[in-house]
Amino acid sequence: MAQRKTESGFPVKPVYDQSDLPGDIDKRSGRPGEYPYTRGVYPTMYTSRPWTMRQYAGFGTATESNARYHQLLEHGTMGLSVAFDLPTQMGYDSDNPIAHGEVGKVGVAIDSLADMKTLFDGIPLDKVSTSMTINAPGSVLLLLYQLVAEEAGIPASALNGTIQNDILKEYIARGTYIFPPKPSLRLVADTFAYCRAEVPKWNTISISGYHMAEAGATPTQEIAFTLANGIDYVRAAIAAGLAVDDFAPRLSFFFVARTTLLEEVAKFRAARRIWARLMREEFGAQDPKSMMLRFHTQTAGVQLTAQQPEVNLVRVAVQGLGAVLGGTQSLHTNSYDEAIALPTEKAARLALRTQQVLAYETDLTATVDPFAGSYVVEAMTDEIEAGALALMERVASYGSSVDAIEAGFQKNEIETSAYRVAQEIDSGERVVVGLNRFKIAEEEPYEPLRVDPAIEAAQAKRLAAIRESRDGAAVEAALAEVKRAAQGTDNVLYPMRDALRAYATVGEVCDALREVWGVYRPVERF
Repeated sequence: MAQRKTESGFPVKPVYDQSDLPGDIDKRSGRPGEYPYTRGVYPTMYTSRPWTMRQYAGFGTATESNARYHQLLEHGTMGLSVAFDLPTQMGYDSDNPIAHGEVGKVGVAIDSLADMKTLFDGIPLDKVSTSMTINAPGSVLLLLYQLVAEEAGIPASALNGTIQNDILKEYIARGTYIFPPKPSLRLVADTFAYCRAEVPKWNTISISGYHMAEAGATPTQEIAFTLANGIDYVRAAIAAGLAVDDFAPRLSFFFVARTTLLEEVAKFRAARRIWARLMREEFGAQDPKSMMLRFHTQTAGVQLTAQQPEVNLVRVAVQGLGAVLGGTQSLHTNSYDEAIALPTEKAARLALRTQQVLAYETDLTATVDPFAGSYVVEAMTDEIEAGALALMERVASYGSSVDAIEAGFQKNEIETSAYRVAQEIDSGERVVVGLNRFKIAEEEPYEPLRVDPAIEAAQAKRLAAIRESRDGAAVEAALAEVKRAAQGTDNVLYPMRDALRAYATVGEVCDALREVWGVYRPVERF
């Protein structure tokens, strides 16, 4: 029988013992809440409070999504996580011809300040933490959120949340980019500076490995490419004149949790250790918070199946368990019907209940880092760390993460891994319950949540009314200021905020930047 390997390709031994742990574990790992944070970024972790339970939601109109958010908060969700539709993610208004057929489909359509007001109507923004999965136009949606809060009498200093704002991984794995890498990095750095001055509690970026993992990256590739991107963001901010300890404490990360529980726990531990050393040794960080890799986790949507979808409840529970054992700061558990359509209300509630069972019915929150000292987890942590550092050196050999992206390195590595997994599933070497083994003759009927196609026309009508009622001259003047700032070195978020306050649309603000910075066109090199 062939020896089993981890997802990252390392051999798994049937038995581990002390000989698999070279060196002093305590010196390498430290105590929880102490450098290098292998065992967790806080000394008490979940013994003092559980992780933040988020549910990723957004579909159709702002009105429909607002109703779902209220339902989730009533069911015990601690933080909101907003899904935007593809046109919003790409910086296009709903009435743009390119948006046809996609309005409200994979998330909520947000075109202007009016939509953002509706989306968060009745939600106490000074008490709820909000995460927004938005990248190229991340700063635009943050500014809209700030404007909604201010109109409700909530100061920006009270706002707590995260914008993903990780544009580099879009070039590698996801594709919702707008501008070329260099001006995109400038926009990220401007957002860091803006939030330090205006929205100090906001996490200005969630450096994401999740989408790389969904595209096929192994656990080792996931953290290597994510942390390499993080290095580029830190360098961009420093080049823009920011001191590392002024912005690094607000950096956060976003990873996947697969069903391979042991390796996932080791992955999270290795990522914390690598980042802590990078920040202290390469960038000279002095503030302990600058060295802490704080992260959100989402269970692996790519591992869920449309066949026998109820089995996904088990997968999600195992994945969530891995995230918690790995020390995540917040968690989204996918709904069991995600492989079929947008989650129904019942499915979303069950996904949240999964987290609540882990938090309140198990003993996971009774102790910090339950796997500390485990021969297998400690050995896997060392293997993943070494493998990730080797991959990061290969990225650095190109000059930077951006240079490696432009050469197609990360994309090629991930696609090679994805192809290997697909072959293993097709051959039956990799078992997927219900898909290639333990199948049933006939699936039970399932009624998915459907988005009304009339939403697109309704959004277009709302946009027409907004353009008719606003001060057109004021909007044009504000957009001209956005272009002027983009052409120079001024922080572009301030004129963007003024334009959005005047009811310029998301698409109009992004178009102003497109005129100056252009649009990224990928080149296939492999």
